[in-house]
Amino acid sequence: MGRHTADDKSHEKEHLYLPRIRDLREDEDLTQDYIAYILDTSQTMYSQYERGAKDLPLRHLIRLCKLYRVSSDYLLGMDDSK
Repeated sequence: MGRHTADDKSHEKEHLYLPRIRDLREDEDLTQDYIAYILDTSQTMYSQYERGAKDLPLRHLIRLCKLYRVSSDYLLGMDDSK
């Protein structure tokens, strides 16, 4: 009880992009509706990406990187330099 495994750490790292996609959107003063439009999805689905309820598809990751002019490593939380 209370023990963390390597899988727990790996799972935590998988979701490092969640605050990044929200923070980048907010830094640009963009709405979820606008990002959903850019990604050709619904605002509801995009909201689920930001909350981690749904995994972000690769095609959306690529579009977000282009939109925000950041690397995929930055967006995924693997690197702190944009």
